[in-house]
Formats: sequence, structure tokens, C-alpha cells
Amino acid sequence: MIAIIDYGMGNLRSALRGIEQVGGAARIIQSPRELIGARAIVLPGDGAFGQAMANLRAAGWVEPLKQACADGVPFLGICVGMQLLFETSEEMGRHAGLGILAGEVKRFPSGLQVPQMGWNQLHLQQSNPLLQNVPNDGYAYFVHSYYCAPRDSSITLATTDYGIDFASIVGRGNLWGTQFHPEKSQAVGLKILENFVKMTK
Repeated sequence: MIAIIDYGMGNLRSALRGIEQVGGAARIIQSPRELIGARAIVLPGDGAFGQAMANLRAAGWVEPLKQACADGVPFLGICVGMQLLFETSEEMGRHAGLGILAGEVKRFPSGLQVPQMGWNQLHLQQSNPLLQNVPNDGYAYFVHSYYCAPRDSSITLATTDYGIDFASIVGRGNLWGTQFHPEKSQAVGLKILENFVKMTK
């Protein structure tokens, strides 16, 4: 069972349908206790970083999620769910994240239209099981005003150009994040979800 975390900030049904479409067995969970026995974790996210972290803390998710990542449970963060993996965000003030990955979440430079909303390309930077049979320069669907700036460039699996080159897929060990919505990204996104599901079996 792949656990999809419900903390009041994600497009849960969309993520659930995407995983099921590629043959995964998933369930939306509302309590950290339900993480016991999960084969993998998906942390979706929409909205503001600060509120998302506040919701995670209030519901007692922070330490169980960090422990699961440390224990090697496959983990996929989507959109804000990817951003939460980093140390800090400058969205609407300064907010601490989960701090699992080193780096910060920054606003796109002035002069760019935000949010970036629509289709943009993924420029693959290195091979990774998550990217097996994913085409270089394939298109994915984005909706975001802030981007992740990892301190360690080796975790950047793909970049996207929106005025600047930013990390659109990150990965380290059992941990991955996509700034775009794979469940809304048609063939490219579904292949990424399929690869994630394969790694949970």
C-alpha cells in the first residue's frame, strides 16, 4: 500500500487516481499511525509553504515522515510536497521546512509572470530509476510561483527553464520530488509514477 498523506493541502484524489492508473495500490491516510506498514509515501501539496508546514506540525506528521525517509521507505513529494523537503522557504516570510534536503525555496525573479502555469520541458541531468524511459525534454504540467534551490547539485535529476534554470525533479536514495504534477502530466508524468510504483514492490 502506498500512503498518500492528507494534511489539508493536497490534490489527494488526483494523486490517488494517477497511482492507480499505473497499477499502484494507494490509500489516503489522515493519521501518522496509518503509516505503519506502508510500502511507500506520497506527499502531495497545493497552496502556501508556511501553512503546509503548520498543518504537518499540528497533525503530528513531521517526525514520522522524517523517520520514514531515514528508514528507507520510498518517498515522493509533489509540488509543495517537494518544496517541504527542503530547509527553508521565503514564501510569505521565512519558514522552516522538513530539512531532509539541503537548500531553500525561492520566489521566481521579478519580471517573470507567476505562477508559472502550464506545460514546460524537463531537461534530464542524470539517470535514475525514477526516470527510466522518461524522454529528455518531455513536457510536464506546472503550477507554482516558487522553486527549489538545492545546495547539493548532485540531487538535481532534471531542470526546467522558466527565466532561470531550476530543479524540477530531485532525488537522493529512496527520496524523490517533482515540482510539477505528474498525475496531470499525461504520458511523461504517468511514466514517472509507474517507475515510482515499481520501486515500491
